[in-house]
Amino acid sequence: MRKGKLWSLALVMLLVLSTALAACGSDDKDQGAEKDGEKASGKEKTLVFGRGGDSTSLDPSRVTEGETFKVTVNLFETLVNFGESDTTIQPGLAKEWSTSEDGLTYTFKLEEGVKFHDGTDFNADAVVANFARWASGDAEKFPYYSSMFGGFDGDEAAVIESVTAEDENTVAITLKRPQAPFLKNIAMSMFAISSPEAFAKGDDEYERNPVGTGPFKFVEWKANDSITIEKNADYWQEGLPKLDKVVFRSIPDNAARLNALTAGEIDLADGINPADGAKIEGDSKLQLFERPSMNVGYLGLTVTRPPFDKKEVRQAMNYAIDKQTIIDSFFEGRAEIAKNPMPSSISGYNDEIEEYAYDPEKAKELLKAAGLEDGFEMELWAMPVPRPYMPDGTKVAEVIQSNLADVGIKAKIVSYEWATYLDKASKGEADAFMLGWTGDNGDADNFLYVLLDEDNIASNNYTYYKNDETHKLFLEAQTEVDEDKRNELYMKAQEILHEEAPWVPLAHSTPLLGGAADLTGFVPHPTGSDLLSNVDFK
Repeated sequence: MRKGKLWSLALVMLLVLSTALAACGSDDKDQGAEKDGEKASGKEKTLVFGRGGDSTSLDPSRVTEGETFKVTVNLFETLVNFGESDTTIQPGLAKEWSTSEDGLTYTFKLEEGVKFHDGTDFNADAVVANFARWASGDAEKFPYYSSMFGGFDGDEAAVIESVTAEDENTVAITLKRPQAPFLKNIAMSMFAISSPEAFAKGDDEYERNPVGTGPFKFVEWKANDSITIEKNADYWQEGLPKLDKVVFRSIPDNAARLNALTAGEIDLADGINPADGAKIEGDSKLQLFERPSMNVGYLGLTVTRPPFDKKEVRQAMNYAIDKQTIIDSFFEGRAEIAKNPMPSSISGYNDEIEEYAYDPEKAKELLKAAGLEDGFEMELWAMPVPRPYMPDGTKVAEVIQSNLADVGIKAKIVSYEWATYLDKASKGEADAFMLGWTGDNGDADNFLYVLLDEDNIASNNYTYYKNDETHKLFLEAQTEVDEDKRNELYMKAQEILHEEAPWVPLAHSTPLLGGAADLTGFVPHPTGSDLLSNVDFK
């Protein structure tokens, strides 16, 4: 009898304990689901996107770097869009448009009933106000505007004559001269339309409190840590976005970012080392994404700083660097050697150019011809963050340093925090700097003119290179609407750039991203600016 009572009591206690443990297990599971993105049915869906560096601003018109555009492409919208996975022109905030016979006036019919995140109306007046803001600035404030449109108000080379509101939902943009890539230019992230009421509060205030019409709204920015955006419940495109929240986490170290992905702490990671691609492909909990290649990684040589003011020295630098070793060591075959400032996927690429071979003896001969037989000392600036075109700036810099030592050049590797690096390089303070470019619109103009023309010195032309002949070719190509003739102009310009050698072009990469296996709807864009409105979890 006593034994039976004890057994019954034990059974009751066991049932109670089992119930408690089950409850605890359920709580732990729920908390884990919330921690890993709250992807369980009925719960808030949060995507955690790990990236290599923080943004420098959240006002897209004020920057040229991709970490900002990763965020702002989801907060703002442009008059016209690129295709989901290419740079074809599609409707955006403008649902349709027409062009005058002389190619000078573009008339846009706008979507109706669209609101900015602050509740104010998107309309023709808002578009006019945005263009007026950019045009009244300068290269320091809006570094991309003059690069794409020739200059600001009052500048002789400025392309845009006027932007007018014909009625509440119609805008006319008139140009001083035809510009072949005009529609592609205004589709770029930096020409997204902002709330005039919001930016009227001041540029410095606005870059920390962005207000667009996009699928997500800004929530919070913790410097060098994270940026949080949330679903725009009043978004004008029905059924979008599918996520409730996106958190962009800054994880500068590639290995740490990959570890965070494999541990389930983040759901998506860019800047995956090529060497880690196979590891992701072999993990059933993950998936690998390849971004279409439209980039170039390069070593820029500031031509206003001796001895790089001598063409022979710049050519010697090209012969001294072993590009194949860099690609074999750091790109795992997911890149091709660069010989031009733009990739072969861009129309107008000159494949007839013979690349600088790895030839240390030839480099020494050129240095001797420049009066530098004993070499020289220099600073080599290494990128502090991984970029699609440069997986590991420091390690690549070490290879370059070793190559240069072989021809008598003593290079000291230096670096700075990302925003400081860009600022100082743009001011011409570097002897030689590692940098790169992901194309913004798929046009040759966006590589050659933007990066290597005198109009863009101190904005995107960090080398301070200028050449009267290439300048003439670039401007002529902008106004030439015949594609074959445009290509001929760009191919001639590449011949000159190859001879003048303001860069050491290094690589055109295929950037990799890793994601959780249950991630759906993510399409990497060749520009590096990924719209997340269609992203969801299974």
